[in-house]
Amino acid sequence: MNSTDDLKFVRPRNELVATLRAKGITDPRVLDAIARVPRHRFVDPSLERLAYEDRPLPIGNEQTISQPFTVAFMTQLLDVHPGMKVLEVGTGSGYQTAVLLELGARVYSVERIKELAEEAKVRLENLGYFPERIVYGDGYAGLPVFAPFDRIIVTAGAPYVPPALTEHLAPGGLMVIPVGQGVQEMLRIEKDAEGRLHTRSYGEFTFVPLKGGKQ
Repeated sequence: MNSTDDLKFVRPRNELVATLRAKGITDPRVLDAIARVPRHRFVDPSLERLAYEDRPLPIGNEQTISQPFTVAFMTQLLDVHPGMKVLEVGTGSGYQTAVLLELGARVYSVERIKELAEEAKVRLENLGYFPERIVYGDGYAGLPVFAPFDRIIVTAGAPYVPPALTEHLAPGGLMVIPVGQGVQEMLRIEKDAEGRLHTRSYGEFTFVPLKGGKQ
């Protein structure tokens, strides 16, 4: 992040953080994480000039890197603390993974598109980010071998809440997931000590669909 190439993006990145703060992101830890992650390294070089605009961008395979506000909003809802075990469903470019790692999470990420999973792993390692696992697999199934998780974040729009994911959520844990067809409702689901689920909605968002299987 200290190369001459990266230094030219310091001002745009700081301006993005100011934009997110103005839009209602209040958690200083989330804002600091966004400020540290070089988003331009997670998009095609031809799109670098757009990397710090508050907008989604294509990453290939009909997928996108989410709008920074959406990443910040979901991360703020997730309330991650250092050492927490976090499952990310939908690795994509690896940008959200990096933000979670900046917050001190132990990240396990699953991606159904093999090319994206492999590219994200290399990209993250090249930037000095080392998640616990990036797994090529079906997000609907979660990662049972590594469950339970303190936090689960789903980065694509699901038509329903996958039962496996609620099963893999530890008591006292939280899941943030956009649910719905076309336009999704952002849900935060908390599992209490007795295993009961408590759900609250935080508005409408639009995501690429969460698909099952592997590609």
